[in-house]
Amino acid sequence: MGSTHQVPAVHPALRLGPLAVTTPVVLAPMAGITNAAYRRLCREQGAGLYVCEMITSRGVVERDTTTMSMLVFDETEDVRSVQLYGTDPVYIAKAAEILCAEYGVAHIDLNFGCPVPKVTRKGGGGALPWKRSLLGAILAAAVSAADPYGVPVTMKTRKGIDDEHLTYLDAGRIAEESGCAAIALHGRTVSQAYSGFADWDAIADLVSHVSIPVLGNGDIWEAADAIRMVELTGAAGVVVGRGCLGRPWLFRDLAAAFAGESVATLPRLGEVTAMMRRHAELLCQHMGEKRGCKEFRKHVSWYLKGFRAGGPLRHNLALVSTLADLDALLAELDPDELFPVAELGTPRGRQGSPRTVALPQGWLDNRDDLAQVVREDAGETTGG
Repeated sequence: MGSTHQVPAVHPALRLGPLAVTTPVVLAPMAGITNAAYRRLCREQGAGLYVCEMITSRGVVERDTTTMSMLVFDETEDVRSVQLYGTDPVYIAKAAEILCAEYGVAHIDLNFGCPVPKVTRKGGGGALPWKRSLLGAILAAAVSAADPYGVPVTMKTRKGIDDEHLTYLDAGRIAEESGCAAIALHGRTVSQAYSGFADWDAIADLVSHVSIPVLGNGDIWEAADAIRMVELTGAAGVVVGRGCLGRPWLFRDLAAAFAGESVATLPRLGEVTAMMRRHAELLCQHMGEKRGCKEFRKHVSWYLKGFRAGGPLRHNLALVSTLADLDALLAELDPDELFPVAELGTPRGRQGSPRTVALPQGWLDNRDDLAQVVREDAGETTGG
């Protein structure tokens, strides 16, 4: 009699126009996190599409110093992916052309999911899809600008502003009509921010509503979550954000899971400290030692989450200023300490509480008004 053990399915590659992503996993752009060093660190672990920190279209067009300093790619990045934010179709189109022509970008994602008040109060991010005509104009402009270069354009959004003002089904239809290669849906509203639970049923609804690929985002803490999301919703792939904070090896597990293997990496503390050292080293290579170590500090608590490392040592690690100091402090940790399995499947990063969404005055009055949007500031960066 044959075995009843069910072999995990092998999932197909994600197709974004001419771009094939073998493992259907996308690293979500996160401000101050997904710089060139972190993208390389994640790529060293597994396959997928690794997106640059979000930049503003106006910042690109006006060659803002802060914006342009974020358009840095590691020498190993053979596929350059950038997320753009903007509220003006003209700026979006010009920025898309610059990215394609001057930076060799192979994929452009447009952010319509950011819940940060300074963005939504200008009608940007997760607030913008409420204006259907404006959303269509922006998407069409971006697709038209990128098309001569063969670069696919995708969009990321949320369910809506709040439960009374849902936008995701309209956004999916408009994305498809505009020629977008895919749409990613974070299964939360803007008012939820990162609180509560992601609504995977909404992702399934969107899958049944459009013919372009849908990527699911929200509450993917382990590789098994990604597989479950795809199987429950019919999504073509997943977008992973907070789940990889302090755990770049999650991409190793994701690559294995989508290839039909059941893997859960449980590194001992010595392996984690080696990953921390590699992360800091890459940051220093890209930014110089002083800034690289400063950028690394924010990652310490994520890497050590659940481990027994004492308060004074954590405090000193969060003040590290040289790689030599980092090496000395990491040497104080017990390399044989086992991974804290109680942390598996638990939320990471920011969560917060539901809130009232900051919007321009009268924003909800007319869904097709193009005249209300306040232009974005150059250099402004957020997460989605």
